[in-house]
Amino acid sequence: MTTEEATVDQESSLNRLISNTVGYGTIAATIAILFFFLVLPVAVIISKAFYSEDGLTFEYFRLLFANDLQTSSIWNSILIGIATTVICMLLSIPLSMINTKWEFPGKALLSGLLLVPMVMPPFVGAIGIQRFFARRGSINIFLIENGWIDAPIDWLAEGNKFWAVVLLEVLHLYPIMYLNLSAALANVDPSLEEAAEVMGVPRWRRYLQIVWPLAAPGLFAGSIIVFIWALTDLGTPLLVGFHDSMPVRIFNMVTDANENPVGFALVFVVILLTVCIFLSSKLMFGRTKYDMMAKGHVTSGVQKAGPFRLIMIYSVLVGTVAIALVPHISVFITSISDQWFLTVLPEAYTTKYYELIFETDLPFTGIKNSLLLSLGSTGLDLILGLLVAYVVTRKLVPLSGFLDGLVMIPLALPGIVLAFGYVVTYTDTFLDPLHNPVPLLIIAYAIRRLPFMVRSASAGLQQTSYSLEEASACFGASRFYTLRKIVMPLVAANLIAGGLLCFAYAMLDVSDSLILAMKDQFYPLTKAIYALFLEQGSGEFVASALGMIGMLILTACIVGSSLILGKKMGELFRS
Repeated sequence: MTTEEATVDQESSLNRLISNTVGYGTIAATIAILFFFLVLPVAVIISKAFYSEDGLTFEYFRLLFANDLQTSSIWNSILIGIATTVICMLLSIPLSMINTKWEFPGKALLSGLLLVPMVMPPFVGAIGIQRFFARRGSINIFLIENGWIDAPIDWLAEGNKFWAVVLLEVLHLYPIMYLNLSAALANVDPSLEEAAEVMGVPRWRRYLQIVWPLAAPGLFAGSIIVFIWALTDLGTPLLVGFHDSMPVRIFNMVTDANENPVGFALVFVVILLTVCIFLSSKLMFGRTKYDMMAKGHVTSGVQKAGPFRLIMIYSVLVGTVAIALVPHISVFITSISDQWFLTVLPEAYTTKYYELIFETDLPFTGIKNSLLLSLGSTGLDLILGLLVAYVVTRKLVPLSGFLDGLVMIPLALPGIVLAFGYVVTYTDTFLDPLHNPVPLLIIAYAIRRLPFMVRSASAGLQQTSYSLEEASACFGASRFYTLRKIVMPLVAANLIAGGLLCFAYAMLDVSDSLILAMKDQFYPLTKAIYALFLEQGSGEFVASALGMIGMLILTACIVGSSLILGKKMGELFRS
């Protein structure tokens, strides 16, 4: 063997060693992180649900289902999830059909406005909704002044709070289903419909037998995320005052979890429900893949709307946007209101509540803490998400498929389960959230948003030719140098988009923040909003102003992600 051949073999062996180090190292690091901060907390909950000092027991479940309050909370949460999913589906189907099948003036603007509800967590909207729909709120006063009713209607009576929660969930979550369904419909080859049309198949039958079967995986993926999100949302029922739901029951049990082990059984029920739903989606559609010659964005698949159809389209879109913006408008008016008593709108307006945010400790601490926590979790997501996506898309090691499935697990486990597990697992350790929740908050935020970053980075890597990396390797560049100098610049847009989304949702995280942050000095933004809302006097108004600031941050991040990813943004919310 010549000297040159020996050198080539050494370089080849070194490259293989570096590839294996990157691949297996990423898998090992990911498994370690997910084990300690995903698997272990869940395992501790399950063990405490089934084991007592005397060994294996089902007593906690017997006590759980023997308690009418607990069983009603389970059914109520399931019904909230079902009702939210069904209404979101009925709302998103016509919206996505309009977006993908018709061309009309103002389409870009109206399509963008449809995504506005994503910029405000429903629990923030609940603050303004309570102000508008209280017994002496704006809606009742308006109806009485116009002679439409004689006595105020109790819109938020105990029997109506269920539907108030559902409405807020729908107005926040329908964009996720809309994005999934629009992406799925856009990928349907229009030539299939054209061929059916030539053969005389009526439009309704083409949609029923061609379009919707091809778009079903996207519809089902959006439905799964919406259902799990609505099922396990803590903030909305908490602020609306609907305490008869699983998340609120679990939240109330956090402080005395060890003294009341029924809480472990209730959390296990949540785990069982969400995991079963997630796995069912994978079994039904995980292997379903339709390869088409062309994508739905081909101009032949889009028709120009006529005058009559334009009226219908504008009615649907403008009506949806108007209703969806009610929580945002209500929060904004509340945040600038002054002298607002028994009038439809405030008698005067002020910015003093925004000024109070920066003049008082609690709201300013909430903003500062959330910025630091979100930056830390986003940085962790960027590093780990890029490495995972690189290993998976480049198939550096045989276990890359396993890694891809592993990092998607957080989509199936709600934040309230992880937060409850962290409290139980790490109490009386150096990670005890009672003393300092910062490490656990950063990790919790990062783990729950890691799938978004992996999906975003994977999308960029799949569009990047591997030949560029091979050429770099031929010139003697190491795998890390290639990753840093070639791969990262090429997928920078996807990383920025994924990072913005991770940062935005970490800023306004609810479940982890409410449960893990137990002292004022560690309150993130959402915990500060909740604490202010409970205060008498100006607390509600300062909370609204703080919610508006959070909404502006989230708006900027989501708009940035949407501009970078376009229609592919819906792929980030696939289950």
